[in-house]
Amino acid sequence: MDALPSFDLVRPRTLAELIAARAEHPDSRLLGGGTDLVVNIRRGIVAPPVLIDINTVAELRGIKADAHALEIGAAVTLSELAAHPAVVEHYPVVAQAAGHIAGPTHRNMGTVGGNIALDTRCIFYNQSEWWRDANHHCLKTTGEICHVAPKSRGVCFATFSGDLAPALLTLDAEIDIAGPAGRRAMPLADLYIGFARQDEPVTETRGDGKYFLSLRPGEIVTAVRSRSTPGLRSAYDKIRIRRSIEYPVTGVAVALRRDGDTLADLRVAFTGTNPRPVRLAGTAELCGGALDAPVFAGLDALVRDQIMAMKTTFTPGHYRRRVAGVLARRLVERLFEA
Repeated sequence: MDALPSFDLVRPRTLAELIAARAEHPDSRLLGGGTDLVVNIRRGIVAPPVLIDINTVAELRGIKADAHALEIGAAVTLSELAAHPAVVEHYPVVAQAAGHIAGPTHRNMGTVGGNIALDTRCIFYNQSEWWRDANHHCLKTTGEICHVAPKSRGVCFATFSGDLAPALLTLDAEIDIAGPAGRRAMPLADLYIGFARQDEPVTETRGDGKYFLSLRPGEIVTAVRSRSTPGLRSAYDKIRIRRSIEYPVTGVAVALRRDGDTLADLRVAFTGTNPRPVRLAGTAELCGGALDAPVFAGLDALVRDQIMAMKTTFTPGHYRRRVAGVLARRLVERLFEA
């Protein structure tokens, strides 16, 4: 599309006004930085009649961080989060993940809530309108099959690529949610269970790239929270084709605790590989001894088993999975020896 379609812009001043606006306009989209949404509107992927600007809601703008706990409002910009002194000191994996997102101008605009709830993408979805039409569209838009996995029986394999989610998953983060029925909290991991058909929870753990967020109609993420774990070391890194702006081939967050020469705790999470961010299951079984070859072999086995190898980007899926394993190993070694 050459120009943006017309839409109305609503600017609520309070969270209550924001919830009311969402209820009044069920087909609306939330506008934070617009770095992903506006591009999708221009491409004709979505055409919301109303955009609701969250940046004027003061309740969504705060950061609280110290040695005990972390709380981040959904409208906090990625630049603010990456540079916050207490976040850098006590929750480095979060600050590093925020600092790795896109380029500096994107981080100045993009928000925490937008990155946590980032739309999934693949080479058949994030294209121009004429390209999608020439390829008969895909399941995530108006098509009937997922071109990544044509035999998937109605499941979309578009990939989640937000950087903050894996970092926060290693910290056992929770999110605060507000909607017409009130407020609630849940583990961040549960946000990505998704819905099979907008109102039916997905039963398979890999989720679905089309209905990948388990938010009820009218609900929004207002904040993300985590408590500090004494002795936990953490870091984030990612591989991408270009050093800035590009979405990750894979992003890896690692948090671990060392007790003398013993690996006492290990948490590893990925983005850019599956329809949801993945925190590896089974890492607890690798702990309790030295960081040695069997631990790394076990880590590689977990990556091979849980990281998707389908081609959803311009890099082959098997390459992405191998890169994920190598990057995880490097971060584990670095943190253990730090």
